[in-house]
Amino acid sequence: MSGKQAAQDEKYKKFLIDFILGGTSGSIAKTVMAPIERVKLLLQTQEANPKLVERPYKGIADCFIRCIKEEGPLSLWRGNWANVVRYFPTQAFNFAFKDTYNKIFCPYDSKKNPLKFFLGNLLSGGLAGASSMVFVYPLDFARTRLGVDVGKDAKDRQFKGMTDCIAKIFKTDGFVGLYRGFGISVVGIFVYRSFYFGGYDAAKAFIFGDPKNQNIIARFFIAQIIVSSSETLSYPLDTIRRRLMMQSGRADVIYNGTIDCAKKIWTQEGPAAFFKGNASNILRSCLLYTSDAADDLLCVDLGGRRIIKKKKIIYLIN
Repeated sequence: MSGKQAAQDEKYKKFLIDFILGGTSGSIAKTVMAPIERVKLLLQTQEANPKLVERPYKGIADCFIRCIKEEGPLSLWRGNWANVVRYFPTQAFNFAFKDTYNKIFCPYDSKKNPLKFFLGNLLSGGLAGASSMVFVYPLDFARTRLGVDVGKDAKDRQFKGMTDCIAKIFKTDGFVGLYRGFGISVVGIFVYRSFYFGGYDAAKAFIFGDPKNQNIIARFFIAQIIVSSSETLSYPLDTIRRRLMMQSGRADVIYNGTIDCAKKIWTQEGPAAFFKGNASNILRSCLLYTSDAADDLLCVDLGGRRIIKKKKIIYLIN
């Protein structure tokens, strides 16, 4: 075997180990955080949920209590399987597309051309996320609709599971129904990445300074602020896309597209409605980042190179 072939085999082996370990750890993290995620989805979409319009949740605590009391503790993990299934292909597509787009749009040196590097990285990362979403969006759709499907028994709920959800929506609305909200989701990817990477790089340059003199605790809290602010600034776009998902499979029309959805939320519910569920979303994001940071500080390496933290956290949060 030639040296070149051996190097390629080693590179493939490391990628495979990264993919399996990253996918497994990501799936576990999503499963642990699933209850918070479901509460966030219920609060975010309850105004478009026929079963909750008459008796909406009053907040995070009320939502948690009612879910357990009315639907049982396991209901907090409803829709999580679709989320876990979605994580593996999303990670694989992101890595594959990111490398391809990087070669095209980001051939710049981060030190010599920082602005071009940032813009190129933003574009390649955004396009990678959008390209990946083309393949996995129906799973994200199913995760949302299953998460907000209220009812203790199967007969009281709209869907029996992930496959049943996708099949029923496809039967009534076709591919359009499964991809409703896709456009604003792509915009959201670029907005979140610009705030997250922009904030991270700015903090690294102006706050952290010399890497040798960085305070680990200060760096951790600054990173938490960046994650939380990025999530909050891009959250209204996520609310719009989740509301648009609620339109699929319904005979009555609640939203006639992205602009109409945004207008109706603003006029009928007020600006604060765009941020319903954001508190639980920030809690989830901070816990995920804390877990990832702890793993990095412990320096646990099971055989493969670790995924760069600021990239990994995006896959976990989304």
